[in-house]
Amino acid sequence: QVQLVESGGGLIQAGGSLRLSCAASESTFNTWTMGWFRQAPGKEREFVGRIISSVDYGSSVKGRFTISRDTAKATVYLQMNSLKPEDTAVYYCAARRSTLVSGSTIPRNYDYWGQGTQVTVSS
Repeated sequence: QVQLVESGGGLIQAGGSLRLSCAASESTFNTWTMGWFRQAPGKEREFVGRIISSVDYGSSVKGRFTISRDTAKATVYLQMNSLKPEDTAVYYCAARRSTLVSGSTIPRNYDYWGQGTQVTVSS
């Protein structure tokens, strides 16, 4: 069965850094769009970033977060720096076959999701 597994979440103080990993069970995911989303209690699921051949980020994390891809390991990373309390959320990775930039920020356009990993930023 195909699956995505996130790891790397935890509790950290404001200003600190964490790196999240998303390991895919299929190497074919290397050619798919991989997205990162987050959801805080009572909030809508929010676009964090995505990677295809290029990378884009949500406005709230741009300049602080970086997405990268290791094709040999079929793994995508989310490096989070200068963390703020408002970054506290469950972080999910997601995959979709389409390589189109259009629609890549919309959760419902993704077909596969990881289980999520909790990131808590204290102040």
